[in-house]
Amino acid sequence: MIRMRNVRNRFIVAAAVGAGLLAVPAWADLTAGTKAPDFTAPASLGGNSFDFSLADALKKGPVVLYFYPAAFTKGCTVEAHDFADATDKFAALGATVLGVSHDDIDTLKKFSVSECRSKFAVAADPDLKISKSYDATLLFKYSNRTSYVIAPDGTILLSYTDLSPDQHVAKTLAAVQEWRDKHPAQ
Repeated sequence: MIRMRNVRNRFIVAAAVGAGLLAVPAWADLTAGTKAPDFTAPASLGGNSFDFSLADALKKGPVVLYFYPAAFTKGCTVEAHDFADATDKFAALGATVLGVSHDDIDTLKKFSVSECRSKFAVAADPDLKISKSYDATLLFKYSNRTSYVIAPDGTILLSYTDLSPDQHVAKTLAAVQEWRDKHPAQ
């Protein structure tokens, strides 16, 4: 009986520690006002591969860059659907949306069609190089659910991290709208 209680207590402690690790991102995200790291990565839009260049995208307007843990998981599917539904609103404000995960390009070709509904591109970051440069890693194996809005000059306007996908679109859309209100001619 005592031995069983010790095992149960150890399990409870281990579960609490594990839950605490999942609730806290491995790194703090970059803050508003800092310069966004430039990158080029293999990406897919509508199942078609291409090289996404942040520098090139910023020439067209703001970029909404969001990191997510893994394609085809529940929260990431919800988030992809939400961004797909809002893509026209972002485009009307002159913004480009890009999702980034550790998944390989073949997986993202499928994800870009089914979950992103061929509305926005997703980029492959299998070695987490981009995620690490944006301080958006989770437990050293996945991208954390972190969203950024980057102004055309490369300055981060918004940085938001939350494992729940619920507010990422609303917060990034509001930040793009605020930028557009201040820069109507750009």
